[in-house]
Amino acid sequence: MRQLIAQGKLSTYLTQKYPAQHEVQTDKALYQYALELKQTYLRNAPQPDKVHYDSKLDVAHHALGLNTAISRVQGGKLKAKKEIRIASLFKTAPEAFLRMIVVHELAHLKERDHDRNFYQLCVHMQPDYHQVEFDLRVYLTHLGL
Repeated sequence: MRQLIAQGKLSTYLTQKYPAQHEVQTDKALYQYALELKQTYLRNAPQPDKVHYDSKLDVAHHALGLNTAISRVQGGKLKAKKEIRIASLFKTAPEAFLRMIVVHELAHLKERDHDRNFYQLCVHMQPDYHQVEFDLRVYLTHLGL
């Protein structure tokens, strides 16, 4: 990667490997996209109540996606709403990167910690997960240049 950066070819590498941007542009489309992945791979996991793009998440805050449970009182009961937030920079990213971050956050519905089981679940949902995660880091480096 250092050679590609030094030669000014990082953009070419990324464009050849990930040529197209995805079509998931709205929060509604993102929610549907996440639910389709969840239904395909995580039928027994709890369904997120909300999935949306968040303009406040970015690399500077070390968060590209967040999985939260917001507790609210409804009547005499305490209900937790599961919410997934994806950084807005993924609106213009290649589909593989969006899928990787959504897969990562969906995996947190079943596995809270970043342990072996968590990453096995990620690879189950996206077999090339580790390569795409590496390439996402390269993409973020490219954006930072």
